[in-house]
Amino acid sequence: MDDLEAIRARKLAELQSHAEAQAFRKAAAPAHLTDATFEAEVAKGGVLLVDFWAAWCGPCLRLAPTIEQLAADLAGRVRVAKLNTDENPLTPSRFGITSIPTLLVFRGGKLVDGIVGAVPRQEIEAVLNRWT
Repeated sequence: MDDLEAIRARKLAELQSHAEAQAFRKAAAPAHLTDATFEAEVAKGGVLLVDFWAAWCGPCLRLAPTIEQLAADLAGRVRVAKLNTDENPLTPSRFGITSIPTLLVFRGGKLVDGIVGAVPRQEIEAVLNRWT
């Protein structure tokens, strides 16, 4: 019986560890914003990086893994979000976005910086470091 209990305890610990890892990955993934949810996310304060992108945009697709990794690596320090410009045209229009990918940085609910183009991760981090 002791062997069975040990196996059960080990399996339970593995399941809990897996569930915690899944929850962290989900929390660390970029939020998907819409025109309707954009203001509420910006209003949360702190530092927010928003990736304005579209599915047909090659540079946007090349930048996507970097954005995903930044969301995981900077979790707790910077919130990361994505907004599809084709599906949500009002917000990009409001900020005068004419080229994608465009990354906008908000701090304390205010636009403080931006980057246009598929730039290396180091450039994005340098901009974010100014605001964190």
